[in-house]
Amino acid sequence: MARVIAFVPDLLFGSHVLGALRAAGHEAVLVDRPESSALAAADVLVVDLTAEPQHRIGLVEAAGTDGVRTLAFYSHVEPDVRALAEQAGFDLVVPRSRINREGPALVSRLVSGD
Repeated sequence: MARVIAFVPDLLFGSHVLGALRAAGHEAVLVDRPESSALAAADVLVVDLTAEPQHRIGLVEAAGTDGVRTLAFYSHVEPDVRALAEQAGFDLVVPRSRINREGPALVSRLVSGD
């Protein structure tokens, strides 16, 4: 079980992600702005890059110093966003559809180090 902070401003999709993570046994919180104090208690930060990707990619810096693993997702029609997120240092960057299908398993994978 991982402690997850999910920065997913789309409330409908965010509640779906949150529900799937909790159903898989993860302790998950949906936030509208990840703050450094909350990140210190998290194992994984999930970041939605489908809107304002340039601004949100910078969130990896806040998480990286605290040993928090990072998972970002992007719109499949924007492969350049994936490249930018990978260059910025996110641990895992996947299309939004993959978060929808495999979100809890991806979080577990990050926590276990696989």
